[in-house]
Amino acid sequence: MIESNFSYDLLPNIDMKSYGEWVKKTVASIAKQPGMVEFHASRNILGAPQIRASTVWQSLEDWSRFAEENTWQTMQAELRGFATNIKVELWGPSPVLPEPVRPAK
Repeated sequence: MIESNFSYDLLPNIDMKSYGEWVKKTVASIAKQPGMVEFHASRNILGAPQIRASTVWQSLEDWSRFAEENTWQTMQAELRGFATNIKVELWGPSPVLPEPVRPAK
C-alpha cells in the first residue's frame, strides 16, 4: 500500500461554497480511480498547513497511473484557485514496522 498526503493552505477570502463544491467533485472523481483504497481529509488544529487530504493506493503503479491522468492534472490546476503552499508526499510501508500496531482487545 502507498499513502499520498496532499497538504495546503486556503487562500484568504475564497468562496467557501465553490471550494466545497470543488472538494465534493474531486473526491468523487478520485474514488473512481483504479487501485484507490481510501480517502480521508484532516484539518490541522495548530495552524498550517490547514488541510491534509490522504489517499491510500494498492500500489505505487496505481498512484503513478492516476498522477499521469488528466484527473490529477485538472485537480491540481483547479486547486490553485483556492489554495497555496501545496505539497504532495508519497509514503510506503516501513521496513521495520510494515503493519499497523493496534491495542489488543
